Amino acid sequence: MKRHIPNLVTGLNLLSGCIAILFAVNGQYVGAALFVFLGIFFDFFDGLLARKLNVQSELGVQLDSLADMVTSGVVPGLVMYGLINDALGGGNFYEATSTWSESMAWIEVKFNLFPLFGFLITLASGYRLAKFNLDDDQQTYFKGLPTPANTLLILSLPLIVEFQFSAIVASIFENVWVLLAITVLSCYLLNAKFKLFALKFKTWAFKPNATRYLFLVATIILLIVFKFIAVPIVILSYILISLFTQKSIT
Repeated sequence: MKRHIPNLVTGLNLLSGCIAILFAVNGQYVGAALFVFLGIFFDFFDGLLARKLNVQSELGVQLDSLADMVTSGVVPGLVMYGLINDALGGGNFYEATSTWSESMAWIEVKFNLFPLFGFLITLASGYRLAKFNLDDDQQTYFKGLPTPANTLLILSLPLIVEFQFSAIVASIFENVWVLLAITVLSCYLLNAKFKLFALKFKTWAFKPNATRYLFLVATIILLIVFKFIAVPIVILSYILISLFTQKSIT
């Protein structure tokens, strides 16, 4: 019976991703973010449970990636589509009114072609997850930005606009070209070659986990001080710290 527990938790990750899609399609990004955060929570604990219960399996590995493909692949691509569409004045997901690009009608559904670039994040996420499943080296560290971290980065954008709106925020996160640049950067980071340390603790001792502990403390402080704007800062810090400690990452 216990061997099914981690897979059940993975299933909750997948369910959370499906619900997040419903919110994202309707432009309700706060609801989408809430269920994405819940899905990432389940994603963290399914692997932890599998290790603690000693019931790791190939089925669990594949199921985990399939769930991640939805929660941390489809959802961020869909959200970026919506953000670009909104920036173009597209309004409702199903009503393409932008003058920036041609609209396509298919089975009475209209949508702009230009915002489809947002789904490059979904494609890059799928490629990254497939590579991860075939790479035995990524057990203690990551090559490229993990899909959950990338998803947090993308989902933070509408939350910043919603809860910390200002003229500066609008000029940055409601600008089409900035959103496209973030999309391209996201795709690159997901499949970059550099190593990033993993937040997996083999032991609770401070010395071998100094970087992890300091990073977690700094993350909490930044979130308290800067709220959602802290998320891009944390992701950037994560990458920079990893780049400066490449030789010690194993």
